[in-house]
Order: sequence, then structure tokens, then C-alpha cells
Amino acid sequence: MANPGYGKRSAPDQLRRTNDDFTHLPPREAAIAAYIDRLPDGADISVKTLAKTLPYGQCALRTALNRLQNAGHLRRGRERLESEGTGPRWITRSWFSRTARDDGWWASFARGDVPDPAPKPTRTRAHILLAALGRKAPALSLSAADCAALAPLLTDWFTRGATDEHILRALTDGLPTPIHHPAALLRRRLTDKLPPEPVHTPPRRTLECANCGLPGRPEALPGGMCRACRGDHLRQPSPPLPAPSVQAHAQQIRAAMSARRHTSAPV
Repeated sequence: MANPGYGKRSAPDQLRRTNDDFTHLPPREAAIAAYIDRLPDGADISVKTLAKTLPYGQCALRTALNRLQNAGHLRRGRERLESEGTGPRWITRSWFSRTARDDGWWASFARGDVPDPAPKPTRTRAHILLAALGRKAPALSLSAADCAALAPLLTDWFTRGATDEHILRALTDGLPTPIHHPAALLRRRLTDKLPPEPVHTPPRRTLECANCGLPGRPEALPGGMCRACRGDHLRQPSPPLPAPSVQAHAQQIRAAMSARRHTSAPV
């Protein structure tokens, strides 16, 4: 596995795995793609690490990864993460897609137009937090049935980014005394204090050229490579000559042709 925050990241909305996923690729690239596809997110898929496991050298692996990028299965780049306390930071990413994507899809993904679903909180986490309330506030001790009934309300808090500490403060601060019906009190607090939905901020991502590694605009990386590496230089048309220069050039041509006729005439 790579260091936390690095390594393989699976692209969203992929089709289910089948035996024909990589049959359009050459045998070597198909074998490497199938191996990477089965690695978990966060796995180190650098050339050096793959060379320690797969029967290919680093040069061959580098070429194969570039071909996977050209085929639409792989993109490498950087993503800006916002974190409290430490501020924003850029993380190196390697996105892999079992389903081949065209350049337009990857450009949309880099702009954040393609959904990148985050892991959804589970009922188990909500149930555990509710069951543990009694240790912090004995008056809020709940039965298993109460925990099961309140867990869906608490799951809404998780989906809106609330932390366990935030939820505990919201549920336990300023408790009335006595508490006759803890489940009813918690239901009211979970409903009335529900935080607002987070504002969606498009991700900051850049993709790198598969050949030279320089970052660029996703739409300027057809097949994962920049125009310079693909030899696709745009030719700029020469500016037109001014009229006086055109006339002078025409006179020079006419004079040269006249002199040539006089020279070649029979004596």
C-alpha cells in the first residue's frame, strides 16, 4: 500500500467486472490492467513497486502504463485537498478505470462534472454512537430498539459532514432534568439541530502528460499526452506582406524574366 492519501484511486461509475474487460489491449497491457484493477484503493501502483511483483522491468512497465493511459484506463495528476488546521495541500493521484474513458470524460472528471462518490456512512456507526451515549450521559441510555429507530436520523448527520464530537455535543449539551423519555428528546434534537447540507465545491485537479509528466489542461491532453509529445504542433499562418512589398517583389520577378529572355534570344 502507498502512504496514506496516495496510491490508486478508482474512477466512479464503472461497469461490473467481466472476463472481457481488457481484451482490446495487447496481452502485456491487458495483464497489467487486470492486476491493477484488482488492487484495492490506496495500493501503490508506481513503476518501481509494480516491477517487484510483476514479471516486467521498469522500462516495460512505464511503456505499458502510458499505453493504458492512451487507451483511457489511467490518468495521473494532482488533486487539491482542503483540510482543517493544516490548510489546502496538493496530493498526487493515479486514477484507474476498468471501463475505458475518452478524453472528454476525463476532462469532465478533472473539472468535477463527473460525480466522485464518497463512502457512505453505515448504520453500524450510527448505532454504535447512540448506544455509547449512556456512558457520557447516563440519562440518555437507550435500548437496542431505540438505537435502531434513531440511527437513520443520525446517518443524515454523517452525510452532511458532522463528526462524532460535533454530534455528541449537540445531543448532550444543556440537558434538562429530569429526562423522562430519552429517545423522544434525542429524536427532537436530531431533527431540530440537523446541520445544513454542505455546499458542493468542484475539485481542483490537474492531469499530467503520459510522456513528459508536465501538468496541463485536461482538454489539451488527447490520449493522455500533450500536443508537443504527440507531435501535434499547431502551425501558425505567416502574416500577409504589405502591398508595397508585394508590388516591389512582382517588379523584381518581371525584370528577371525580361533579362532572361534577352539573354537567351538568338544572335
